[in-house]
Amino acid sequence: MPLPDPSATGRGIAGLSFPYQVVAALALSLIGLLACTQVAMVFLHVAPSNTLSKQHGKTIDRWIYPEFEQNWKLFAPNPLQQNVAVHVRADVVGADGRRTTRWMNLTHEDGEQIRGNLFPSHVDQNELRRGWDFYVNSHDSENRPNGLRGDLSERYVRRIAMLRLSERDYGGTIERIQLRSATSSIAPPPWSDEKISTRPVYRVLPWWTVTPDDLPERDADRGRDAAHGVEESQ
Repeated sequence: MPLPDPSATGRGIAGLSFPYQVVAALALSLIGLLACTQVAMVFLHVAPSNTLSKQHGKTIDRWIYPEFEQNWKLFAPNPLQQNVAVHVRADVVGADGRRTTRWMNLTHEDGEQIRGNLFPSHVDQNELRRGWDFYVNSHDSENRPNGLRGDLSERYVRRIAMLRLSERDYGGTIERIQLRSATSSIAPPPWSDEKISTRPVYRVLPWWTVTPDDLPERDADRGRDAAHGVEESQ
């Protein structure tokens, strides 16, 4: 029996019937188009601001977030050369009267949770840092809101601070809190002749009176119940 000629049998797409060849060609074209679109969107997302990214910024963001978020930039600016730490202190009213706590370094606590941890949580890495950036970008140097998101950013950092403070027992009720940032330049390497002051520069926020909305959910419920009981007794 003569063997079939291998050259007579099509291979790959050519071996398919014509309708299947059309379907395969369309599928490959669609995959190629999606791949090119993905590459273009990521490029515009990480590239410096330009005409296209300004005109189509919302479209690019809708494509990228949240699945394809990138934490790097093409032609990135100079790396961060400062350390920013967020501190908080509180006014506590207890049986022995009113007292003010010492400043607590929230950023240092996050660093301790991250250091040596192979799988640090996104909360420890990003919650406080992004919350503070949110506040700073929504307020001017006098801590006045510069847009519609100012009030939201303030409530956000207040809630973060109270969430951290509620983990401690201060022997009383926290009535007010105050936050500040300590910004210090990173010291140059030993081989550098550059002279940089590493003395921290503080940005101190005003005292904020604690409201039930600032408290973690359990404490907030207790505060609302207490307030409701006072209203009923009047």
